[in-house]
Amino acid sequence: MTKTNKLFKLNIDRPRNVKNDLLSGLTVALALVPEAVAFSFVAKVDPVIGLYAAFMMGLITAIFGGRPGMISGATGAVAVIFAPLMIELSAPGVVLPEGVTKEGYLFAAVILMGIMQMIFGALKLGKFIRMVPHPVMLGFVNGLAIIIFKSQFEMFYVGHGEHAHLLPALDLAIMGGMIALTMGISFFLPKLTKAVPATLAGIVVITLISIVLEKTGTHTSRNVLDFVQGMDPTKETIAAGFPTFGIPQVPFTWDVFKMILPFSALAAAVGLIESLMTLTLVDEITETRGRGNKECIGQGLANLVNGFFGGMGGCAMIGQSMINIRGGGRGRLSGISAAIFLLLILLVAAPLVEIIPLAALVGVMFMVVIGTFEWSSLRLFGSVPKMDIFIIILVSVVTVLHDLAVAVLVGIIVSALAFAWEHGKKIHANISKAENGAKIYKLESALFFGSAQSFKDLFDPLNDPQDVVIDFQKARVYDHSAIEAINNITERYADQGKFLHLLNLSPECQELLDKAENIVELSVIEDLNWQHVADNRLG
Repeated sequence: MTKTNKLFKLNIDRPRNVKNDLLSGLTVALALVPEAVAFSFVAKVDPVIGLYAAFMMGLITAIFGGRPGMISGATGAVAVIFAPLMIELSAPGVVLPEGVTKEGYLFAAVILMGIMQMIFGALKLGKFIRMVPHPVMLGFVNGLAIIIFKSQFEMFYVGHGEHAHLLPALDLAIMGGMIALTMGISFFLPKLTKAVPATLAGIVVITLISIVLEKTGTHTSRNVLDFVQGMDPTKETIAAGFPTFGIPQVPFTWDVFKMILPFSALAAAVGLIESLMTLTLVDEITETRGRGNKECIGQGLANLVNGFFGGMGGCAMIGQSMINIRGGGRGRLSGISAAIFLLLILLVAAPLVEIIPLAALVGVMFMVVIGTFEWSSLRLFGSVPKMDIFIIILVSVVTVLHDLAVAVLVGIIVSALAFAWEHGKKIHANISKAENGAKIYKLESALFFGSAQSFKDLFDPLNDPQDVVIDFQKARVYDHSAIEAINNITERYADQGKFLHLLNLSPECQELLDKAENIVELSVIEDLNWQHVADNRLG
């Protein structure tokens, strides 16, 4: 997937160096704060748990992961999965054992999630991300761009949940102007200079303008602290101390394991799918190659540490990764610095970050949306098969309405079925006769579940001669449906007192049929002198 849109070019060319990695990491850290807080409330936990998760996920995956420049943190995809667990533990009538907290169950589930992901990586299963078809990737990118775009609109509301209401018209207009200015700086500054990341410059400029407006009494912008307090009025600051080690306070019983297992397994799957898809996207934008299996281990290790240090877990973040790439972050230092800057914010710089206007962060994310959306996909209508267009739209819609993991799985299944249908229709054979009178069907294409019925329709047992040969030189036998189809044809010829022979089987096909000899009975031959070398299992 190549970013062909020149107007909204996401990848701003910058040399890979320490300065760009550090400045880009600072930009990412500033944008991580409101997202981590928001995802904490989605998961029904204290914002500090989400901020700790963002720090630990970002640091550990940057060091041990397989994709330099990719950013991980607390994500909505994982938060949504763990939210039902927290709701279940908070339900009326649920009494936890003495000394046990509902957060302990969450931390235990995150640990189990991390172990599963590390096993997945150790077994080198990350390579299966290559099976994701290109239309599915396009749908994934477009769907995530829409999700990021939609998620920003909560910034225009005061309060949270059913008590939220839209900002007054004047405040809304001023916020819109600040967003537009942030986007303008992000777009035009790189044309003048690449000395500093445009996104960071936009945040600084809008923050200064906001301070001036507030000092003059003209306007008071909603900032990061306002957003946090809108979700939890009891929070006075986002400041926190170092995360500390602790064993999750839960009963170590089989019942607890069975309770958290479904949440851990689903979170592990969703986290890896989102991370590997994001890795693939960053690979193509930067024209480099990440290591999927190593990233699985890095993600798992980060979640494992999260569980022991009080984090809610997470995975790769496409929005923050795009901010990093746009800011020039290419090396591991960009992710490491983002995590360290985030920790410094929690420890000493919270007051500075709390005054950043939400308008600046929304403007940054809108630029990410513009750069993330695959605009070239809009030009595919009429130039690629209709099924590919359908898959792009389907994956985009499911990503927006449900979640990424389901969307990718649906897209892969539909793509596979479409492939099977198209190739199943194309099977055919060239027919000839041997000197000894045998009829030879030179089969072409693959024999599998999609083409099994078409294969059976090729033959005429009633009118064919005594011996019939199927030449597999240009074909392959792939699955049990193919074996059953061959057996069906064998029986039809046997009913007519005739024999079926197979020619030019590949070693893999031969092995498959040998394993199924209790299912299919036939004669396998090595060349057209079959009457001399046939292994006739029909006797």
